[in-house]
Amino acid sequence: MDRGATHFTHWFQPQTDTTAEKHDAFLSLKSTFTAAGEEVTAIDAFSGSQLLQAEPDASSFPSGGMRSTFEARGYTVWDTTSPMFIQEGPHGTSVLYIPSVFISYNGDALDEKTVLLRSTEQVSKACCDLLSLIESVPVGAQPRTSHVFTTLGTEQEYFLIDRSLYSLRPDLKTTGRTLVGNLPPKHQQMDDHYFGRVPSKVMATMSEAELELFRLGVPVKTRHNEVAPQQFELAPIFEEASLAVDHNLLTMDVLSKVAHKNKLKVLFHEKPFKGINGSGKHCNWSMSTDHGENLLDPTVKPETNYRFLLILVAILHAVHQHGALLRTSIASSSNEHRLGAQEAPPVILSCFLGEHLTEVLNSIEESRPIKNFSVPNVQTIKLGGTALDVKVASLPSISRDLTDRNRTSPFAFTGNKFEFRAVGSKQSPAFPVTILNAAVASALQDVSAALREQMGDKPFPSDADKVAVIKKFISLTKPIRFEGDGYSEAWIHEAEKRGLPNIKTCPEAFAQLNDPVHSNMLTKLGIFSKSELTSRFFIMNERYAKDLLVEANTMRTMLAQQILPAVFEYRGSLAKSVALLNSIPGEADSPELVALKSLTPLVKELQQSIIGIDEAIAKIHTIHDDAVAEAEAAQKYILPAMSAARDAADRLETQTANAYYPVPTYSELLWF
Repeated sequence: MDRGATHFTHWFQPQTDTTAEKHDAFLSLKSTFTAAGEEVTAIDAFSGSQLLQAEPDASSFPSGGMRSTFEARGYTVWDTTSPMFIQEGPHGTSVLYIPSVFISYNGDALDEKTVLLRSTEQVSKACCDLLSLIESVPVGAQPRTSHVFTTLGTEQEYFLIDRSLYSLRPDLKTTGRTLVGNLPPKHQQMDDHYFGRVPSKVMATMSEAELELFRLGVPVKTRHNEVAPQQFELAPIFEEASLAVDHNLLTMDVLSKVAHKNKLKVLFHEKPFKGINGSGKHCNWSMSTDHGENLLDPTVKPETNYRFLLILVAILHAVHQHGALLRTSIASSSNEHRLGAQEAPPVILSCFLGEHLTEVLNSIEESRPIKNFSVPNVQTIKLGGTALDVKVASLPSISRDLTDRNRTSPFAFTGNKFEFRAVGSKQSPAFPVTILNAAVASALQDVSAALREQMGDKPFPSDADKVAVIKKFISLTKPIRFEGDGYSEAWIHEAEKRGLPNIKTCPEAFAQLNDPVHSNMLTKLGIFSKSELTSRFFIMNERYAKDLLVEANTMRTMLAQQILPAVFEYRGSLAKSVALLNSIPGEADSPELVALKSLTPLVKELQQSIIGIDEAIAKIHTIHDDAVAEAEAAQKYILPAMSAARDAADRLETQTANAYYPVPTYSELLWF
């Protein structure tokens, strides 16, 4: 209150990929009774119980059946690991935000933060156990490492468009993406937007957002143009994972508010525009000890850094064992439009390590000397082992990374961290990071168990013991390592040979939560209870079906009430012109008549496609109280119906005069 706060809120993360808050004033009334009657005095008050706990209505948030209208009680509880912050509001008000978890009356997790915090604890426990085996300390002394943090840096991609044009597009307003529209003649094919000069209107928005984020304690660092027109990126310095998630959600909120002030609209949808790059939220993930050591730093000679190699093979083991579950964590109706094309990673989970680390692992597996990769950090650029002469005497020698960058890899090692590139820009990073943490914790336990078995009764494992375990897991995880083009047809066939899952649809991805291989791991670690897993499974299916129904109904309304009437009006104008021209000799086959005739089959096709959407929607509405069946039906019927309708509508757009077209086109939306 000394800092100007007038209200407070428990700020939490329900399973909606966004945040929730309810503001309460610090106002309290104190009654004093005297002979003259009751005197009421207004005072500011804030109790410890109000700080620690609040009670939102749990039945009004997604709960997967764990809460209902007659069982509505839920609790938010202050997360003491995440700093509170104050945001200014209108008319001199300010709100104290208290980051919190959200649980049911029975203690079940109803949010994203609770399970994330559980997963980080399990990673720390499992990693400390492994480190206690390999970090020798005197007998009776405390282990050298007592806590391991998971660290996260989220690269947030987004689009910015003119807010006045956005308001004229019902599809963007309702679904976050364009349901109809053709690419303009110039879009991203010139490769001139990436890292280009930031438009002044966008720079003003970026700068204001950065200043506000600095005030809130968010360490934003990088901003730049992305590949597609009107696409941009903002990235922070890495932080502890739970705090990084809080800060990412806060970043999205601040960007939205500042863009609105600057008469822009920020789009976080993974694929707001068909045919150009979509947006991701690249999650740069690593682990760090309580001494500040990055456990994924390979150092100059990774081939003898056995701590690094043991943790590396554990992570590979995690992705190999639970790649299908990681696929679940990124599955949504919106991200499905992005994955597998235009610089977004494919749905087949694999790991990219780069030439150097691949050679390290291969040499250990084959028990042979490693190629000479161990070179100083600063060196002349070399290609194929030959110095690259830049032929500019004034340029200094520069460092060359040990690995190249593979933008088609869903999970790539990038120097001292892994980059989980498949996460969608709109979704909270909490669930993907929770699943990654869980898989890694389980894999670390497997590696520790193998090391204990290998070392026998020795107090500490020898280097030979460590190498034996590393070699074992190199062999086990070889199928998950892939250095090539993730977009190629050859990789699809190769992945199938390797036994890697190719999960193409969301309902199939959601079903992985029920696979005993994954569910047993999550419940054994205590990250999810069985009821929490069941709840999340139904929430994901229900939301997917609802998302597609909203899109289908929005598209149907746009086509029937905007696109078709506009085309009818244009056809009427052409028909009048044709009627007038028919009275002129030699104009019987006028260009206007040709244009009119070309529209007719397209209009009929669009009308038929609207019927197709209606039929698809009706099929979903025949299903009752079965979220899984609804999701499967939505995927089976709605997506093809919408695709057919879009194809017809987009061809009609190219044949309709711009003056008649009822909504802003891509040419207007994608360029200021």
